[in-house]
Amino acid sequence: MVKVIFGNHSSVIVPRKDRDSIRNFYCDVLGGIITKEEDDRDFVRLGEDFFIGFLYGDVADASEFLRSARSIWLEIKSDNVEEMKQRILDSGVLKLDIPDPHLYFQAPGGQCMRLVGIDEDMSFYEGAGEGPNVANVKKAVKLKEK
Repeated sequence: MVKVIFGNHSSVIVPRKDRDSIRNFYCDVLGGIITKEEDDRDFVRLGEDFFIGFLYGDVADASEFLRSARSIWLEIKSDNVEEMKQRILDSGVLKLDIPDPHLYFQAPGGQCMRLVGIDEDMSFYEGAGEGPNVANVKKAVKLKEK
C-alpha cells in the first residue's frame, strides 16, 4: 500500500495589511522565527521543524470567524499550556467558544487553532479514549453557522 503522511510545511494566502499582526503573533507570542522575508511573503519556523509560509496579497479579509464544513483546525502544542494560553489571549486574538477543555482561537490571518499540551493524551481525537461531549461540540458548531 502507498504511504502518505502530512509534511512539516504549510502556507496560507493572507491580506497584505495583516503582515504586522501576523509577525507579532507567530514570532512574539508563539516564539516563531522568520527564516526568510521578501516583499510578498514571510517564511516562519515554529518549533524544531514546522514551517509556514505567509503569502501576502490583495485578498479578502478573513478576520471575521467564518465556520464552514470545509474548515480545518491547526493544533499547536506547548510545554506550558497555561502560560501560552495567557500569552495568546493577551495578544487579543478571537477566542472561539467550543465546548472542549482546550483553547480554540482564530489567529491573525484567519487560521483557527487549538492549544494542547506537548505530552497530553490526545487519544480521544484519534478515535479512542474519553473526551469532550461530541454532541455538544456539534451543537455549538451548528449555532455558529446560523
